Amino acid sequence: MEAVLMREEAVARPEGGKHVKLNVTLKSITSLAENINAFEFVSSDCGPLPAFSAGSHVDVHLPGSTIRQYSLCNSPAERHRYVVAVLRDASGRGGSVAMHDNLRVGQKLVISAPRNHFALEESARTHVFIAGGIGITPIMSMLAEVQRRGEQFHLFYCARTPERTAFLDRLKPLIDRGLVSLHFDDGDPQKGLDLTATLTKRSDNAHLYYCGPGRFMDAIEKASAHWPAGTRHCERFSASGTVAPSIDSSSRDGQERPVPFELELRRAQKTFTVQAEESIVDVLRANGVEVDTSCCEGYCGTCMTRYLEGEPLHRDTVLDEEDREEFVMICCSRSKSGKLVLDL
Repeated sequence: MEAVLMREEAVARPEGGKHVKLNVTLKSITSLAENINAFEFVSSDCGPLPAFSAGSHVDVHLPGSTIRQYSLCNSPAERHRYVVAVLRDASGRGGSVAMHDNLRVGQKLVISAPRNHFALEESARTHVFIAGGIGITPIMSMLAEVQRRGEQFHLFYCARTPERTAFLDRLKPLIDRGLVSLHFDDGDPQKGLDLTATLTKRSDNAHLYYCGPGRFMDAIEKASAHWPAGTRHCERFSASGTVAPSIDSSSRDGQERPVPFELELRRAQKTFTVQAEESIVDVLRANGVEVDTSCCEGYCGTCMTRYLEGEPLHRDTVLDEEDREEFVMICCSRSKSGKLVLDL
């Protein structure tokens, strides 16, 4: 995953190993496009919600212990509500179907405080956005923020058809001003946006932000490979497949093998062994330790946990180098050292 950013004021850091959770009420459900609904959450105590920055997402705790991440698409200036937009994907992991089919206005839910793995670059003055389908959701909040700042931007919005394109009404003023370009391919990539031509030239101090389906993201990464390091930012719906496994350095046949390591929970004063075929989460749950997870592949951030000692083998696609000095994604990461101590 390309240069994902996190900001201290924008991230809900784990408190005592756990993320902040909020009690909310589903105030409204609005149809945005074919199979795409907006879900508006307000605080159950009618108070203001925690501030968030453009590009943030929240974990939604659905009935049946399912947790899914959805990007906030309303303006970061709003404190009275959070709005997410969800595409009903019958071939997905079930979260979007549950959102569409099971949630009702007035329902009480638990969500996380917002976290941001896809923040706007503060030093940039020109922003290029590329959205594929429902990948428009985090970019909507980004558009609101760059307009508030008075910075230059352009959005290339790619979708199959107008009927399957969310937020067209909100984007119309920007489309009319030439700040948003729409590209409909009717399911044929050959009819879509020419990414190579679009990304060949880069304006000074421009940063690129993109979100959408996996193959779409891969094509953007390839077309923008010549952009300087640190100027490309993205958020994926699934793992990129580029993480490396834990390696047994004593292996003589050159094969990469996960190795066991000791796991200490400092505050609980418990120690376990994580075997080669187990994940940290597997071991914690087997020993009665409650852990929130969603993707289990290191791209959502739900299981971000502070570690106190040891050297993690980071296998996520979310944390930047600074964050990796303090946090680890326990769903997929292991340990380079013989012992890893968590703040649990």
